[in-house]
Amino acid sequence: MIKFVPYEIKSGAENMQIDSDLLEFAIQNKLDYPIFRLYGWSPACISLGRNQQDAFIDKKFLKDTGIDLVKRLTGGRALLHDDEITYSYICPVSYLKNGENVKESYMEISKILIDGFAKLGIELGFGASKPVNTKFDYCMLISTGADLCYKGKKLIGSAQCRKSGYILQHGSILYDYNSELLEKIFKEPVNTAVITSIKEINQDLTKDEIIRVFSNITNY
Repeated sequence: MIKFVPYEIKSGAENMQIDSDLLEFAIQNKLDYPIFRLYGWSPACISLGRNQQDAFIDKKFLKDTGIDLVKRLTGGRALLHDDEITYSYICPVSYLKNGENVKESYMEISKILIDGFAKLGIELGFGASKPVNTKFDYCMLISTGADLCYKGKKLIGSAQCRKSGYILQHGSILYDYNSELLEKIFKEPVNTAVITSIKEINQDLTKDEIIRVFSNITNY
């Protein structure tokens, strides 16, 4: 059994608060099943990892371009949430076979994404385990063994936090991206050889079709 929270578009602050509230709800009610949520962002928003500093961010540029800035509960590097679908998955550590192992838990939770995209004709696999290249502030340019990739290119970047025996994992499914905007924000080149998007994989696949497939997944 899985509780599905229907797709909705909210501001960055609202989205992070909803994820936090769902995690607290699961803890307080001692849920023994997962919660799976899909959401979008309006306006576009940069989320910083829990321990990430914001010195590299030009806040005037963000204000001038109407982009919000928030902190996540989870770790990792910054993401621009714009033309994407975001997911969050909350469950007890004990719900997973290998919940105590961080990497294994990422892989278990990510199976819902692998299976969903398989139904859409997109075969995803995990990224290669590599040392993190710390010069990048933009999460999608960093490859780890927990990332989901299409033909070796990163499509979904995820992050976790753990509290009171529960896991919150959420991540960005890149539908499309503006490399020029990303380079202005992060002040580093976007290497299109290491990232991809749904639009690059299948330009005819709509967000609604993706959301519909995941809305029907209820047994994970």
